[in-house]
Order: sequence, then structure tokens, then C-alpha cells
Amino acid sequence: MLPDRIFFNSLADAAAAQTLPRFRSGLNVDNKLAGGFDPVTEGDRAAESAIRQLIGEHYPEHGILGEEHGSSGLDREYVWVIDPIDGTRAFISGVPVWGTLIGLYHNGRAVMGLMDQPFTGERFFADAETAGFAGPGGPRSLKTRDCRRLEDAVLFTTSPRIMQAEAMARYDRLEKRVRLARYGIDCYAYCLLAAGFADLVVESDLKPYDIGALIPIIERAGGVVTTWTGERPEGGGDIVAAATPALHAAALETL
Repeated sequence: MLPDRIFFNSLADAAAAQTLPRFRSGLNVDNKLAGGFDPVTEGDRAAESAIRQLIGEHYPEHGILGEEHGSSGLDREYVWVIDPIDGTRAFISGVPVWGTLIGLYHNGRAVMGLMDQPFTGERFFADAETAGFAGPGGPRSLKTRDCRRLEDAVLFTTSPRIMQAEAMARYDRLEKRVRLARYGIDCYAYCLLAAGFADLVVESDLKPYDIGALIPIIERAGGVVTTWTGERPEGGGDIVAAATPALHAAALETL
């Protein structure tokens, strides 16, 4: 049986108990990348541990794919996909656009997902049928807006400067065609797309835990999310999310 929204909320609450007290606290930052900068904090590690503990207690038969503490049981029917702090660069910079991502795959397909931003009190969730928001202003359903042309679109990316040269050149072609491009809000961008405030999100070289939880949120809200070559996005890679099928097709053609 699939877990319910209450259980997803309990996972997000457990993570928030670890991340929120450490946000804007001046905590130590480690670098995971030799020759570059891929930050990780004790908040990342503690939050993922808290999520894993609850999953292990309630769903010991499920697999887990996590960013900070490795993976187990990836061949199982159900696999949790966890990024305890997506947007660690924002987290350590004091910018509240990071989020905790918790997704669930069934036989390799993303079926449920949650993005929690505890500092702003916003939580985006999708199950097998619907996508909704809880936070300031009260709960509501999520719906992408009816944007079909690149020339009318608002585009987000974390930064084209972290892309490889060939991917950046392809991205630049797309950015030149849209109405407005904005940088730097990580997972929050995909949720703004699902909520109808943006139209495109284009990223390169994502890991499964960067996108897994966001796939159901986008799709249940009416959007489309694939790789740049139109394939399913559960494995990560170069990702494009769009508010409508028509806009998605135009973005793929340009990319």
C-alpha cells in the first residue's frame, strides 16, 4: 500500500527539525568536490538520517536512494528518493529557496513527491492523482498556467554557468527566445512552475534525487517534465520542465 500524505508530512517535519535550526546559523560547510565546490552541511546529513529512520521503521521493505548516505534496495518495487537540502548553496547563503525533496518511485516511475520549505512555511505535495500546496494563504490545488509560446515564457535555471560548454550553448539559444529568465532558486523553481508563476525550468546534469520528488508535482499540476531528448526524467540528467505540452515541444526543438 502506498504511504499517505500524513506520512510524507511526518518525514518533512522530521527533516525540518534538523534543517531549520541550522539555517542562518553560521554552521560549518564541507566541500564534497575536488577541483570545485559542492557544499554539504551537518544539516544535510542529519535531515537525511531523520527521514531514513522513519522510512525504515514504517516501510522496511522499501529501497532508498539518498544524496548523503548512499543507496540500498534500488531493485525493490518501491524506492524513496531523498535530497535533504536541495539548494545547499542557497542554504549556506541564507536564501530561503532551498527545500527538502522526498519522492517515491514505483517500479522506477515517480508516483508521489513532496517539496518542503520550512522557513517560509510552504509545502508542495503530489500523490497519484492530484497536486496541492499548503502554506501562507491556506491550502490550494496546483495548476500550471496556459503558456504555449517561448516568447511569452518565464524561464528559470539555477545557473547556466554550472553547465558544460555544449549544454550552456544550447541553453543560451533557449534563453534568447523567452520573455524573462531568472537564476538561482533550485527546486523552488519547479514548484513555482506547478503553481502557475513560471513556465519553464531548464537544468543540466541533475541526479535522480534532484528531480525525483518534483516529477509528480509538475505532472499532476498539468505540466510536462522530461530530459532534453524527451525521455522520462526519473534517472536525472539534462532536464526540462514546461507548463504545457506545446511549450515543452518548443523548448525541446530549441534545445
